[in-house]
Amino acid sequence: MAFCLSGFRSFPKLWKNNLSLGSGPANSLFCAGHCAFRSQQRWLCLTTVSPQNTNATNLLIAKTRYGRKKDEGNNKQAASDSHLFAAGAAKKRSQMNPSNKDPIPPSQRNSMQLPTKPLTSEEWEKLKEDYKGRANFETWISAQLTHQRSSVNVAKSLLAWAAAKNNGIVSYDLLVKYLYLCIFHEQTSEIIDVYEIMKARYKILEQGGYTLLIRGLILADRWREALLLLEDVKKVMVPSKKNYDDCIRGAFLHQDVNTAWKLYQELLGYNLIPMLETLKAFFDFGKDIKDDQYANKLQDILLYLRNNQCYPGESFAHSIKTWFESIPGEQWKGQFTTIQKSGQCLSCGKMLESIYLTPEEYEFLKENIMRNVIDGGDQYKKTTPKLLDVVTHLANQNLRLLVLGRKHMLTPGSRWKKDEMEKVQRQASCFFADNISKDDPFLLYATLHSGNHCKFITKDLMRDHKACLPDAKTQRLFFKWQQGHQLAIISRFPGSKITFQHVLRYDTVVQTTGDSWHIPYDEDQVERYSYEVPNKWLCLHRKT
Repeated sequence: MAFCLSGFRSFPKLWKNNLSLGSGPANSLFCAGHCAFRSQQRWLCLTTVSPQNTNATNLLIAKTRYGRKKDEGNNKQAASDSHLFAAGAAKKRSQMNPSNKDPIPPSQRNSMQLPTKPLTSEEWEKLKEDYKGRANFETWISAQLTHQRSSVNVAKSLLAWAAAKNNGIVSYDLLVKYLYLCIFHEQTSEIIDVYEIMKARYKILEQGGYTLLIRGLILADRWREALLLLEDVKKVMVPSKKNYDDCIRGAFLHQDVNTAWKLYQELLGYNLIPMLETLKAFFDFGKDIKDDQYANKLQDILLYLRNNQCYPGESFAHSIKTWFESIPGEQWKGQFTTIQKSGQCLSCGKMLESIYLTPEEYEFLKENIMRNVIDGGDQYKKTTPKLLDVVTHLANQNLRLLVLGRKHMLTPGSRWKKDEMEKVQRQASCFFADNISKDDPFLLYATLHSGNHCKFITKDLMRDHKACLPDAKTQRLFFKWQQGHQLAIISRFPGSKITFQHVLRYDTVVQTTGDSWHIPYDEDQVERYSYEVPNKWLCLHRKT
């Protein structure tokens, strides 16, 4: 379906001249009384090699040894988690509407049993003879050993066998998989050996090789060589946030705080979003440091979480709580809590920031929606036939309603019943776009131009429209506005009373008043989708 821009241009005039909506009664469902109502619902799917260094490889073979392989609860959901954007809400909806698709059949696996102790060359040859798979045996067996986190000694015997029958050469793929196992089992001497081999053989590595070597070297006394590898990566590409996470963790592991902060600023300079584990490491290390400058930097991290609408996990929240309570002389007290629907913290009694935009923020958002979503031709499809009961329910509350639809809804013989459409038109102002038009832009335009008090009803979470917005600031404002204005009908049986999920009145971001902090966090056992917000909060207040 195409978007008819010329036809749309007349809509602002129609809205201004024919659909001037007044304020509703003080006891109405909506704060200021009118609603832009959308009739339709969307389903969202939503390298250069140097000559072989035989001495280095022989070191690996000579070192082949034959050894043995090494050997908080669920929280009750608060009443406030019933809103559309609550963490876990989408999971609950999916459980109520299970997919009818057949489960994916389990993959076929080779029945060969993996060795649990190092094998001799003869034993590896016999195992290869018994192998019935199509893939290269060495490639397949090394992948299986890696997947099962097998003993380093078993993997080392595989490498020794492969090198012995290939003129002392071990393939890059086998080396990388062996390195992974050495890192998993924290075998620092073996990590150094592989590092020496790869440094001698290869001038440049691919990203995965650099990542593994950096991760491994930070465990060893030669951890600063991981920083040299990071510099090598920067010559050809932007390092990953995992590369920085490993280097920062290495700096903390070896008590080099200044290097950790330098790397953090460098990460932000690349516009990379740091891993939450990285930020948690700063708080974990900070409880042992009594330094005002360090404390200020940690509070800057909290403001970063706020400005980027990031939510720490439960373990991270505990680290933040522990750090605050460890600050000498400030008497911070932290509690894990929930927030009432009114926005009042159940722990300290303070009111959280309002979800509603300031007049300046509202105008800024409205202009960006017009420019990037409506005039920009943002186009998506959606359809569903029911709406009469909802219109009647809202009209009975003396609310002024606008129903947006398409002209095919008025066509005789369509699945939209004529008598029901006539009732809708008697109870609400209606606008029917051409059948080739998209109704989402009309919904957004009507709601935003009705004022900051106007609500809209749809189960569509509008993630595609949010993605059309030009920057993170505008997207955050859109989501904030959406949380405070979007209503959704709670699933009901035919003939039962219509009820709506409540709309948030408070903002779900990290916030502070100076003597208090409120930090929303993700519970460990609650699956939260990216468009949902946490239900649980860490309340920190300073005793006075």
